[in-house]
Amino acid sequence: MAAVAACASTPPAQPDNICRIFEDRPKWYKAAKRSASKWGGPIHLPMAIMYQESAFKRKAKPPMKYFLGFIPTGRASDAYGYSQALKSTWAEYQREIGSSFRGRGNFANAYDFIQWYMHKTYTRNAVSKWDGYAQYLNYHEGQGGYARGTYHGKKWLLNTAARVDQRAKKYSAQLAVCHTELDRNKGWF
Repeated sequence: MAAVAACASTPPAQPDNICRIFEDRPKWYKAAKRSASKWGGPIHLPMAIMYQESAFKRKAKPPMKYFLGFIPTGRASDAYGYSQALKSTWAEYQREIGSSFRGRGNFANAYDFIQWYMHKTYTRNAVSKWDGYAQYLNYHEGQGGYARGTYHGKKWLLNTAARVDQRAKKYSAQLAVCHTELDRNKGWF
């Protein structure tokens, strides 16, 4: 049983293939389908955002900052988990959905958080839930930051958003091929 628990906390072996990810982790697919249905978003885009934010690492944190190259001064933010959600935004999510028991290191919770955030982005900034580029800019800069255009002049961020959008399109094409088989696979438990 320890081996099963251990493999669930490691990143997927083939993170570039959404079909392989969900075949290896059927509970992730079930959670993604449930959340996508609840929030009205696509399955593939939150996975592309999660890939960018944490590379599917359960306990991901921003890199440590250093003074003089070797004295640790802390992290850039308190982002944590699969979604790299900030504590304050996670608390807002918990309040809005009425659950204070959800952890940022749980895949289903993190995935639902991203769907929730995409829904809020759609509502606040009229960004399609299928627009990977603009959704990622909102996710990174915050909805207020996006509305103010804080991403302008950040070439690195615009390039990252383009990569997220391309990965989302790739995941969507892959999922179109394997979703029927995934729907048949109920997993071990």
